[in-house]
Amino acid sequence: MDTRLLAEVQRDAMVTSQELGDRIGLSASQAARRRQRLEAEGVIAGYQARLDPGRLGFGVQAFVQVQMAAHDPDAAHAFARLVATLPEVVGGWTIAGQSDYLLRVWCEDLGHLNRLVHGALLPHPSVARVQSQIVMDQLKPDTGLPV
Repeated sequence: MDTRLLAEVQRDAMVTSQELGDRIGLSASQAARRRQRLEAEGVIAGYQARLDPGRLGFGVQAFVQVQMAAHDPDAAHAFARLVATLPEVVGGWTIAGQSDYLLRVWCEDLGHLNRLVHGALLPHPSVARVQSQIVMDQLKPDTGLPV
């Protein structure tokens, strides 16, 4: 039953307890209690609105691979601090393979992406190489987890 509740909340985080209960076959109060329990347990970590990047002036999405010059904890912490200050970076991962990090970025245009790469990432002392892949089209929109 909780997987159905989670799927519904992922699909529509603003669903009312009454609507949620109707969709999964519970009363509104039962649905509300289960949702509250899942929130308290941290299974539901929070709620977030999905914004339309184009309507906000963001025309370029890119995935940026970063290879570090040094692989020590100080360099990793310094790079993490840099990434935390960059609002264009909307996601970041440590990865296995030739690169060390994968960043998902949104920029207004290619000039903005160029300034991000050449003005913020490449000058950082712990960065050896940066490679960008510009998204041409999104085949599948971001979705929830497969619960």
